[in-house]
Amino acid sequence: MRKLYMDAAAATPINAEVLQGMLPYFTTEFGNAESVHNFGRDAKKSVENAKKQVAKAINADPSEIHFTSGATEANRWVINGMVRNSESHRVIVSAIEHPSIHELCMKLRKDGYTVDFIEVDRNGVVSMSDLVAKLSKPAALVSVITANHEVGTIQYVHTIAQMCRKYGVPFHTDASLAIGSVHIDVKEMQIDALSLSSHKIYGPKGVGALYIRSGLPISKVQSGTLNVPGIVGFGNAVEITMRDASTNNSRLKALRDYMVREIESKFDYIYLNGSKTQRLPNNINLSFSGIPSEMMLVTLDMEGITVGTGADLSPTLDAMHTPPELSRSAIRFTLLRGTTKDDIDFVITKLQKLVKKLRSLSGVSVYKRGL
Repeated sequence: MRKLYMDAAAATPINAEVLQGMLPYFTTEFGNAESVHNFGRDAKKSVENAKKQVAKAINADPSEIHFTSGATEANRWVINGMVRNSESHRVIVSAIEHPSIHELCMKLRKDGYTVDFIEVDRNGVVSMSDLVAKLSKPAALVSVITANHEVGTIQYVHTIAQMCRKYGVPFHTDASLAIGSVHIDVKEMQIDALSLSSHKIYGPKGVGALYIRSGLPISKVQSGTLNVPGIVGFGNAVEITMRDASTNNSRLKALRDYMVREIESKFDYIYLNGSKTQRLPNNINLSFSGIPSEMMLVTLDMEGITVGTGADLSPTLDAMHTPPELSRSAIRFTLLRGTTKDDIDFVITKLQKLVKKLRSLSGVSVYKRGL
């Protein structure tokens, strides 16, 4: 059976060029980067080179790059490090943050800290007027994801960061899915902290980074033995992502728009979630009205097509004021760099066989927006 993976927002396969560069660090170049002997010094040089690769991609200084186990650790480090040591004990985040931030904020609330969520519009774009209103009171940090993990909405990060700087509040963004797809220059955009993750950009799992602007008053965390093979792979993955960004983005955007057009023309009561244009080039989030998300996901999986879905009632779609009937039927297709037009046509052919059948089996009424 033909198998097709369309869940790149969850994980990507490791790039062969990246893997090749990692292999020596599992065998001959196995030193601990904290050791002072020559094996350790060689490992440390490789870690420092990876810092340069990551720093170059976002126009930071290598000394401002700190490797982590992934964006989740980076997100928690910056929020805990800023909020728990601030006199205001208050954090402002968007209503459509990744669970690693949303869940931490819920815990902070239970611990007595103040968490304010910035409203978003129906496309998932942060309300600047609501942000300004929330900045009128002291806060330890503002955190807004650069590109949402579910609907792919891209925020006006530069404008948000400028507003935060005007009010004297540090700004953090999770750019895990945005690196290579969205222009990021931490100096030009006045970003104070930024999270990245390797396995979203064809690098190894279990490694990421946190950029911390020099001078930002944040608590440090105790680090263990550095994952040198992973860090080397991550650095190379970032470099390759930036090298090939223009070509990949243009091709994926064309495929994304083709898939949306074809589905909208062939099916009734299918709704695109998020902006048609201000979204990641590989993200397609669609509600197949009348078909529960899990039913569609499992059926497609049985047909060899792997897709993603959020929670039964997604906090992201709820914040975007999406009707529950559509939130419960949302499916996320995220295209890989290697996805082809033939792959898209394969998916559409399968959907033509499945949509009507699944609607009849689900017992769920079709939602007719505006009727």
